[in-house]
Amino acid sequence: MCGIVGYIGELDAKEILLKGLEKLEYRGYDSAGIAVANEDGVHVYKEKGRIANLREAVNADTKAKTGIGHTRWATHGVPSKKNAHPHQSTTERFTLVHNGVIENYEQLIREHLQGVELKSDTDTEVIVQIVESFVNNGYTVQDAFRQTLKLLKGSYAIALLDNETPETIFVAKNKSPLLVGLGEGFNVVASDAMAMLQVTDQFVELMDKEMVVVNRHQVTIMDLDGIIVERAPYTAELDASDIEKGTYPHFMLKEIDEQPVVLRRIIQEYQNDQGDLIIDSNIADAVGTADRIYIVACGTSYHAGLVGKHFIEKWAQVPVEVHVASEFSYNMPLLSKNPLFIFISQSGETADSRAVLVQVKRLGHRALTITNVPGSTLSREADYTLLLHAGPEIAVASTKAYTAQIAVLAILASVTAEQNGAMASTNLIKELGIVANAMEELCDKKEEFEQIAKEYLSTTRNCFFIGRTIDYYVGLEGALKLKEISYIQAEGFAGGELKHGTIALIENGTPVIALATQEHVNLSIRGNVKEVAARGANPCIISSAGLNHEGDRFVLPAVDSDLTPLVSVIPLQLISYYAALHRGCDVDKPRNLAKSVTVE
Repeated sequence: MCGIVGYIGELDAKEILLKGLEKLEYRGYDSAGIAVANEDGVHVYKEKGRIANLREAVNADTKAKTGIGHTRWATHGVPSKKNAHPHQSTTERFTLVHNGVIENYEQLIREHLQGVELKSDTDTEVIVQIVESFVNNGYTVQDAFRQTLKLLKGSYAIALLDNETPETIFVAKNKSPLLVGLGEGFNVVASDAMAMLQVTDQFVELMDKEMVVVNRHQVTIMDLDGIIVERAPYTAELDASDIEKGTYPHFMLKEIDEQPVVLRRIIQEYQNDQGDLIIDSNIADAVGTADRIYIVACGTSYHAGLVGKHFIEKWAQVPVEVHVASEFSYNMPLLSKNPLFIFISQSGETADSRAVLVQVKRLGHRALTITNVPGSTLSREADYTLLLHAGPEIAVASTKAYTAQIAVLAILASVTAEQNGAMASTNLIKELGIVANAMEELCDKKEEFEQIAKEYLSTTRNCFFIGRTIDYYVGLEGALKLKEISYIQAEGFAGGELKHGTIALIENGTPVIALATQEHVNLSIRGNVKEVAARGANPCIISSAGLNHEGDRFVLPAVDSDLTPLVSVIPLQLISYYAALHRGCDVDKPRNLAKSVTVE
């Protein structure tokens, strides 16, 4: 979603801010802006569209050593220059950027801003106008900021400039990610460490309902009662090369190719000196002793959770339910007596999942987060964390995080099963190694998948994915990949459900991509293919070696049948990539979508 950067130091603030915003482009945005402060006042530049548009608008002669910047993803008010951040108070003394949603902004307008003419359609402008209102009534800036924060309901990450004290940035956070970065003679603010990795790798985490006063030599954290909080920094373990495309035309293609390496890294990270897979014994105990596991996730992570359910139930013999976080938050089912909740989130900042976690902790239940980002909100607030070790994922459409989630869930299920004596011994390390080699083989066959995309998806307006058992789960993910980056109307269905209504949508030439990797349902899914073909569909069967029939469009390398989701998804990722590419779509930054969904 939206991104924030801030800098105060000795260097040219505007260039650091612009570079920082460029590193946040992957999060998704529709407009961007910066404000820089110098002896002549605060200078605001903002534009609808890409950072490149903003760069053109910025006066290259403006020199300043303090500034804040923002990429906006519209929630209140259409994407426009007027609604882009930063926003200023009526007198332009105060300038502010904000991520999140202020739920009570209309009430705040009625109670605190009668007679104030608002210049935008956003909830954000309300914040900066109330700060000025408090200052006009005699409050110091720091107290005015604190009192304003106490009025806000909802989520926020905020950076505020005061034209009269340009050597200070006021910062605050609640439910929306924000970090302060530390340097020699400078300090920075960022929604994501990647934005400011150009200048520092030392960051301080901020907790909900904390505010910070940042100047170039000091960072003061306090709660909303003004009580000072001491917190040590941590080192962001990111390689700057990980967030560059290198020779790849798109991050998505780079991240698809990284999947074999990520899988091997996961094996190493979860292996002890004796060569056995291992996780924290407390986590294995929590899984093994639960009477039911509730997996809570969104989008791609939800699809990985469906595969994880298969592993945990089959191997560890623990019943599992998988729920969409946004529904669970408002429609919680009747829970078992001793549940364990597993939250799956690439970013660890997914607002819908965090809303469930807050409820779960209030009820006294245990929670495990599986995430790619150590120190993220879901990681901090859960009882346990398992990391994906996938490295930064920049493209909006998740690829390597999905397969990393499945791999970690497999390890979790396997280790728990062994600890409980619930599964016959299997060499998961060996099988995952075979999978990594198969992934590599598939990534080397891009031309074949590009041809499939041309053959089936060049002009179609829709596409169906079908499968049975775990192939159905992978079909859901394949459909999501295709629709989110190519804008083709794509849906995944269980093969047996076709005759219960969906087959009515089949028209002459409708592409139907069928997965056939499971022996016990191989003939069944092929029967479903014949059903759609008889009604004019254009079927594309992707099967596993040993289960393939004459006429199958692509045959996958043979791997353990339970682990086929790790390989069968790669053709679907690449087919989606090339379908989007040939249609002229922005592969890494599809329309209307954001990488980290940090608002409900």
